[in-house]
Amino acid sequence: MEAATRNYLVVTGGYWAFTVTDGAIRMLVVLYFHMLGYSPFEVAMLFLFYEFFGIVTNLTGGWLGARIGLNLTMHIGMGLQVVALAMLTVPDAWLSVPYVMAAQAVSGIAKDLNKMSAKASVKSLAGADGAGRLFRWVAVLTGSKNALKGVGFFVGAALLTVLGFRGALAVLAGMLALVLVATVFALPSGFGRMSTKPKFSQVFSNVAAINWLSSARFFLFGARDVWFVVGLPVFLYSVLGWSFMLVGGFLAAWVIGYGMVQAAAPQLLGRIGHGRGPGGRTAKTLAAMLAVIPVGMSLALGQEYAPAPVLIIGLVLFGVVFALNSAVHSYLVLAYSDAERVSLNVGFYYMANAGGRLAGTVLSGWAYQAHGLEGCLWWSAAFVLCAAILSTGLPAVARGTPTGANRLHG
Repeated sequence: MEAATRNYLVVTGGYWAFTVTDGAIRMLVVLYFHMLGYSPFEVAMLFLFYEFFGIVTNLTGGWLGARIGLNLTMHIGMGLQVVALAMLTVPDAWLSVPYVMAAQAVSGIAKDLNKMSAKASVKSLAGADGAGRLFRWVAVLTGSKNALKGVGFFVGAALLTVLGFRGALAVLAGMLALVLVATVFALPSGFGRMSTKPKFSQVFSNVAAINWLSSARFFLFGARDVWFVVGLPVFLYSVLGWSFMLVGGFLAAWVIGYGMVQAAAPQLLGRIGHGRGPGGRTAKTLAAMLAVIPVGMSLALGQEYAPAPVLIIGLVLFGVVFALNSAVHSYLVLAYSDAERVSLNVGFYYMANAGGRLAGTVLSGWAYQAHGLEGCLWWSAAFVLCAAILSTGLPAVARGTPTGANRLHG
């Protein structure tokens, strides 16, 4: 096995393990604190620092990875996630809103260090074999990650049922600590480090395509989280009367399916780009298609159709189109980047991603409390429409191995 493929598999395996804990802790916090009597808006506030510090981490993490190496930033992220899990094992009397927000801040830093490191690594590992290999590897990494986040939702709900809140956290922390030790020995040191030490001012992209893409990414992920993070699980549990296991299993199945579609995006999108991978027009078209789905769901709920079938059918459609759109974004940020600057551009791009998640998370709790799930869906439609408009500024990718702005054409 060539070294690049071996390192790609190690990075992917570490990312998988981390992702299971990330999905599990999200489900554990939403369900456990709702059970303790927290309102939907208060539950959303628990994730405020998780998303806010994701913005900060992505802004600085790409710069840090370029200076010290992507393997080291990935391992720092894993270590911080173990700390975040351990912080939540304290007695209930300690679990005040500020304390849980602080633990979620640590988890948010950990998640985005790990994600930035894994995604940026793919650009270096794909080498000079062109856009086709890059699109395939990015799609598999991102899609499998999202599928395993869905597994994490189910694992979190199952562990909460079987072991309780603190037992679940202990199991997750122990598992991730073992993976951390294994990947420390498996990856070469200094991996992904730039040949020159970048200045902090270089974290802000001067490539127009990266800036347009990051803006579209903000609204795309805000559109998902504005109804998926708090509104949907609370609606399923409190309005439809679903059990923890059923809520966790359903959301897990959705995210797993979403991840599978994302991993299969190169095949599902067919010959778009004629072997060069998709371009900006693909992202714009998919966003326009996606905006129709939450509108239809909200109108159907307003007409008092049975909510369970509306949500199931709507979620399937939303998941397929959203997954394809997200996969195209994940490819484009690497295709638009020079190999030397990839960690900086990926960090900037995921800063926008985290900003969208923050906006969506806060709005999810407020919109659900004020206007119910229908209100969340209308916010989602507005966000996707903004993403579609911003995607009109995205160029196509030039032929050959993409290396940045000098390889783009409109």
